[in-house]
Amino acid sequence: MNVTSSEFKISAVGPAQYPVDGLQEIALAGRSNVGKSSLINRLLRRKNLARTSSVPGKTQHMNYYLINQSFFFVDFPGYGFAKVSKQQREVWGQMIERYMLEREPLKLVLMVVDLRHPPSKDDVMMYEWLTHYDRPICVVTTKADKVPKTRWQKHAKVIKQDLGMRPGDPFVMFSSETDMGKEELWKIIEDHLGELKTLDQRAAEAEAESEATAYAQEDAIEEETAE
Repeated sequence: MNVTSSEFKISAVGPAQYPVDGLQEIALAGRSNVGKSSLINRLLRRKNLARTSSVPGKTQHMNYYLINQSFFFVDFPGYGFAKVSKQQREVWGQMIERYMLEREPLKLVLMVVDLRHPPSKDDVMMYEWLTHYDRPICVVTTKADKVPKTRWQKHAKVIKQDLGMRPGDPFVMFSSETDMGKEELWKIIEDHLGELKTLDQRAAEAEAESEATAYAQEDAIEEETAE
C-alpha cells in the first residue's frame, strides 16, 4: 500500500458520529497498552498521528483515521484495563458490539495481541465473539522485536492455541520498531478492501447518477406529454 495521505477524522461514541460517506473500514481491537497506536503510526509512516500513551485506557472513543481519502482505520478503546470503571467498560462493550454487528463498511478486524504474553481472558473472549458472528479477523501480534527470534514460533503457537484460532484466519507477527510484518499486513488489508474509491470519485459518481436520474425523469415527462 502506497500511503499518500492520512489524517485523524473523528472520535465517535456511537452511530450518530460514524462517517456516512460509505468508505470501507478496517477496525483495530485489543487490550489497553498492546500497541495499537504504534501499529497505526508505523503502517501509515507517521510518528504521532495516533497518540501513544503510557496510561492504559487513554483511548475512550472510536477514533477514525482517513487513509488516501479512500478508507478508514477505526481504533477501538482498549479493553481489559482495571482502573476504568465497570460502567465505562460496559458502555465501551455495547458500543463495540453494536458496531461489529451493524456496521456495513467494516471489512476486517485487526485483533492486536502482545507476542510476549499468552492471550488474556479478554483476548480469548473477543476472538470467540468475533468468530461466533463470523467477522473477518486478522490476528496481529505486536512487539515481536522484544522477543528473541528463536522464540517467535513458540510464542506464536501459544497464542494460536489459547485463542483457538480458525485455520483460515491470517496471523502476522509485527514490530513497530523494525517494520517486521508491515508488508504482509498491508497485503492482507488490501485483499479485504478490494476496489477503493476516493471521496472525490464517490462524489462524482453520485453526481453523475443524480444527473442521469433527472434526465430519465425529464424524458418520461416528455413522453407522457406527447401521448
